[in-house]
Amino acid sequence: MIEFMRPLTVKQDLDGDMVMVGIVGGTGYTGVELLRLLALHPEAEVVVITSRAESGRRVDDLFPNLRGHYELAFTEPDVQQLAACDLVFFATPHNVAMNLVPQLLAAGARVVDLSADYRIRDAALWSHWYGEPHASPELLAEAVYGLPEINRGTR
Repeated sequence: MIEFMRPLTVKQDLDGDMVMVGIVGGTGYTGVELLRLLALHPEAEVVVITSRAESGRRVDDLFPNLRGHYELAFTEPDVQQLAACDLVFFATPHNVAMNLVPQLLAAGARVVDLSADYRIRDAALWSHWYGEPHASPELLAEAVYGLPEINRGTR
């Protein structure tokens, strides 16, 4: 997991409001697990869920086990809509997050990337393994790879 955020605590940062969450890539294994876990989280509300292939389809139509938890439909990824979230998760294949994360960070959103885009700090090494240049190499050194609970102090 890659973290681009300062600690987010509801009481300190949002005066008791729910943390508004966006998920980019909501139909793969990781995205569905996030939906399942966040459905029961008392301080988080998923307000944006994206899927290019399932855009317009309701979450609970695709995943009946989530009926009663979400009244959302999948949308195409939209930077403005995602930037309005307090926290955005990327549950996508590599090459997606690195193209959207810089814009979201600039807009003040916090980002947790569950893909491979920020796992390797060396841009040349990343390019070697993934066969293309990294789209936001300036952020590689800022990303924290691993469990935030363990690595929070490394940034």
